[in-house]
Amino acid sequence: MRTDPLGKLEDLREEIDRIDEQIVDLLAQRQGKVQNVVSLKKAAGMPVYHPSREEDLISRRREQAQQAGIEPDHIEELYRCIVRQSRMRQTVHVAQSGVRPGSKVLIVGGRGQMGRYFGGKFRESGYEVRILDVEDWPRAEGLCEEIDLALVCVPIHLTVGVIQDLARHLPDSCVLADITSVKGAPLRAMLEAHPGPVVGLHPLFGPSTSSMDKQIVVATPGRDSEASQWLVDQLSAWGGIVARLDASEHDELMDLMQGLRHFATFAFGRFLAQRKVNLGRTLEFSSPIYRLELAMVGRLFAQDPALYGDIITASPERRALLGEFAAAVSEACGLLEQEETTEFCREFREIAAWFGPFCGQAMRESTFLINKLVERF
Repeated sequence: MRTDPLGKLEDLREEIDRIDEQIVDLLAQRQGKVQNVVSLKKAAGMPVYHPSREEDLISRRREQAQQAGIEPDHIEELYRCIVRQSRMRQTVHVAQSGVRPGSKVLIVGGRGQMGRYFGGKFRESGYEVRILDVEDWPRAEGLCEEIDLALVCVPIHLTVGVIQDLARHLPDSCVLADITSVKGAPLRAMLEAHPGPVVGLHPLFGPSTSSMDKQIVVATPGRDSEASQWLVDQLSAWGGIVARLDASEHDELMDLMQGLRHFATFAFGRFLAQRKVNLGRTLEFSSPIYRLELAMVGRLFAQDPALYGDIITASPERRALLGEFAAAVSEACGLLEQEETTEFCREFREIAAWFGPFCGQAMRESTFLINKLVERF
């Protein structure tokens, strides 16, 4: 061990380098164990995602960090990264084997973005994939011969008509499913047109998603759930979280979570455009939270207007809800006419009380996202 300050510093750096090498070696050993877990899960048909196991692991590592004098939040962030990479690696390997490899899957609308996405997933998992798109309808009867699954991946306003045209070609044993973000009308159409197994699906993600790891897919029951269970199991094998929900509750929730959210984002972007706001100048002096909010607005307008027009105006109920929202905004503007903020503060406190503990959770989650954004930019 050297005694001069620069020599001591160099010795310490070398020790740190050796420790870093050991950390990488340990991560490699951990990855090897993950491979063993993958083999066992594939053999047993077990899902990749085990939320209670992951949360227990994080809790134990936080306690260990506290005892070791290390910041628990730092260790949690590190281990969430490690666990996510491990989970994604498992997902890739598990997905290589299909739940029913060799089964025949027809993707209706298979040249669209989501159709291509699911067509690729099924092919990678050993299924025979056929495509039925606009130009293929003269061959529809042949394409439907002996198929095990027909997955309808077309725009919302076309879905019911496509289901009605498709159903007469399907074998009775075929599972008929759709991925539309509205479930009531498509599910009714499938049940009326097809006597066999029916299930409605709604993937809560887009085609740019690189992995289905922890992505939510809503499944709305239709008919003969046992016959379509293999499809649900396949979605889970790809890493998805399948949440079962009846069609009416799904549509009520999506009116808020998609229709209202996208409409409010559209209205904000429209206002900025009408005002001819200098976006570059606002970003130059923006806080991280403003940049994050503006990023979500820009994200909307970077995508297909027909898709979002379909989503926002998907049903009479959704359009009525958006009308209620517009009226509520107009009513809230009445608070601006008062010189004092007393009434505003009273309503603010009432709304905060309605949100309850979620306010604290939202503060923590948004702070995490803001800190990540600061690191990125």
